[in-house]
Amino acid sequence: MHNPPLHRYATRPGLYFTEDGGADAVVRSETADQIWLCVYEQLTEPSAFYSASNRIFAGQAPALLRHIHTHEVSTRDIASLGVRETLFRMSGPNYGLWYVHLPKAWDGMRYGYRVDGAWDPKHGVRFNPYKLLLDPYAKGIDGRMQLGPAAFSYTCEIVDGAVAGSSFGAISTEDSLGSMPISVALDDRDRSRHDADPTHPHIPWSKTVIYELHVKGFTANAPWLPKELRGTYAGLAHPATLAYLQELGVTSIELMPIQAKQDELHVQERGASNYWGYSTLGYFSPEPSYATQAARAKGAKAVRQEVIDMVDALHEAGLEVIMDVVYNHTCEGGPEGPTVCWRGLDDLSYYRHQQGNPGLLEDTTGCGNSLDFTNTHVVTFAIDSLRYWAKRIGIDGFRFDLAASLARLDGEFTHHHPFLYALRSDLLLGNLKLIMEPWDLGEGGWRTGQFGLPFAEWNDRFRDSTRTFWLSGAVNATTGNAVGLQEMATRLCGSADLFASEPGRGATSSINYVASHDGFTLSDLTMYSRKHNEANGENGIDGSNVNNSANFGVEGPSDDTEITKGRERAAMNMLGTLMLSLGTPMLTAGDEFGNTQHGNNNAYCQDNDVSWLQWNWLGEDCETPQSQRMRAVAKLISIRKSLDLYHHEEFFTRLTQLGLLKQSSRVQWFLPDGTTPMERDWFDVKRRSFVMRLTSANEVNVLIVVNGETGSCLFRLPQDSKWSYLWTSAGDDAQAALPRHADGWNVPGRSISLMRQAV
Repeated sequence: MHNPPLHRYATRPGLYFTEDGGADAVVRSETADQIWLCVYEQLTEPSAFYSASNRIFAGQAPALLRHIHTHEVSTRDIASLGVRETLFRMSGPNYGLWYVHLPKAWDGMRYGYRVDGAWDPKHGVRFNPYKLLLDPYAKGIDGRMQLGPAAFSYTCEIVDGAVAGSSFGAISTEDSLGSMPISVALDDRDRSRHDADPTHPHIPWSKTVIYELHVKGFTANAPWLPKELRGTYAGLAHPATLAYLQELGVTSIELMPIQAKQDELHVQERGASNYWGYSTLGYFSPEPSYATQAARAKGAKAVRQEVIDMVDALHEAGLEVIMDVVYNHTCEGGPEGPTVCWRGLDDLSYYRHQQGNPGLLEDTTGCGNSLDFTNTHVVTFAIDSLRYWAKRIGIDGFRFDLAASLARLDGEFTHHHPFLYALRSDLLLGNLKLIMEPWDLGEGGWRTGQFGLPFAEWNDRFRDSTRTFWLSGAVNATTGNAVGLQEMATRLCGSADLFASEPGRGATSSINYVASHDGFTLSDLTMYSRKHNEANGENGIDGSNVNNSANFGVEGPSDDTEITKGRERAAMNMLGTLMLSLGTPMLTAGDEFGNTQHGNNNAYCQDNDVSWLQWNWLGEDCETPQSQRMRAVAKLISIRKSLDLYHHEEFFTRLTQLGLLKQSSRVQWFLPDGTTPMERDWFDVKRRSFVMRLTSANEVNVLIVVNGETGSCLFRLPQDSKWSYLWTSAGDDAQAALPRHADGWNVPGRSISLMRQAV
């Protein structure tokens, strides 16, 4: 019995090894005239395709093009690179797919695509057969782009390190081979189906504490690692690294992007690099530069195995792995950017184009392009990629960068978007943690709370309100303070105004945070009133000007004891608010010990000590400010995890099942004098001191005592129970810092404390 024609069963793009020793190659382009699969071998080795190929001797571009159009298999030697290129003419398109069967294929085979078609930039058509293109489904990538004319589909030159030329000009005939990254084939045939499927920890949302870190920056300066492991996947998997994460007490590690990346054009022109990695080159391939030198020397499969081993080690340590992913745009940038993959395969299908001017791209990301998630095949591409990382690598969840761009239909956001339904309904992905960054740079881009079940979302309102309450609104009295009792109570209770959007959606949908990779570190919020991004080379136009920070009288570090004391109290107030609020807390790596970026609030291009965590304090014989804060944060996380009242996912302030506002039986509010706030108190932004009681008939009650005033305040606590301190931002010596009097408890100014009901 013969197999049916290839297009009858190969409905997904990719390169699939076959039992005959070859491989089926499938790639999508709905508008190309012809596509070739290109395989690369060393000139010093015999060719695997010698008997089937027609050799090309003509060196001029037009002659080369005529030859490969004429012959099914063509081979040419490129002595300057020491490689042999064999081009297989593909058949298609069948429903937009192109196919070819390779008679021989091997693990680690280097390959790519060349695509021919119309050159009409004004209409968004930019096919150029002289440009080698990555396979969008490539599981390995080798090499990096070299900034030069060959990397661009249009004719240009490099003048003083910058590209000079028009993307709407003449087509470039310079071959990009040797100047661009190349795809690497990995044999992933499942010979023992399901035997090695990853086991996901599935930590409940109600018990989750997220820790955001950069794979390289977390251990680049780690003194506990040998030099060859620093800044690598293996370094993150090292037993000493895992022990530190366990000591801190977090449950879920959110990795900044580890998919293969490429620096944006404007970054390359400045001679800088995109350290953060929000500029994706390959959606199936891990970033090779984070692997050890030993793994890189062995090739793409060893790099991927190091990633798998890292995930396995984190799982073994009881930690989840959440991956930050960037499906809103690619590294190709705007029309003036290089051609590495999607632009050369099918610009019109992959990217959103402006209506009435298809030569220009819609850009809701600020990065030059936006992938077109109204195209079913783009949605499928993203889902295939996510499933690969979840099933093959073992990733436990995803955080979607600029997620509003992924949910735009005809330019407008909708939580009914097909991509969101595809995520919800997928049997694998729908049961993982899915976190949205709920905004983008397009019109109507702020969408916090609007993604619905089962998605969690970064809560920027929590961030801004917490910063304002404890910093800008408290320290800079002349600017006024718009955050008082009502706003803080709402954030402490899980932001029901934003996330109680549908029946069953709980407080854990709110990812509470005060600082993230994007912006000031927690300590810099207390040291700098304005950004200091001069080192980025963008003349100070990058990074937000609205930070709600305060420098306590001195811009930058200070030796003044009172200033440093005030700064540390403010930092602990924000950390206390983060960990004592209902919702899912997210801590950024380094904030637990006072990491600083010296006032840079957009350190995306700082692949150096500005961004790398500084661990020198670990080697000190005596206690340091860093170790003191680390101990305080670890204690705070431990306390949160030990209290059953934080292990609920429902809102304490709204009966969402009926969609009705209801007086909660789970939370009570008191003013310092022990009375219940009246309506005028809720709307009085000068009300900065209050008590929040989380109560339950079956669990130990707790009080969150907030004193936002400058001076100490006497609090009359509920008389139906005896109370004891668990934690306070006023210091470890809580009993001394918060003395009890006959009429109540004397709580220091600008502090937050946690008290537990005596059993």
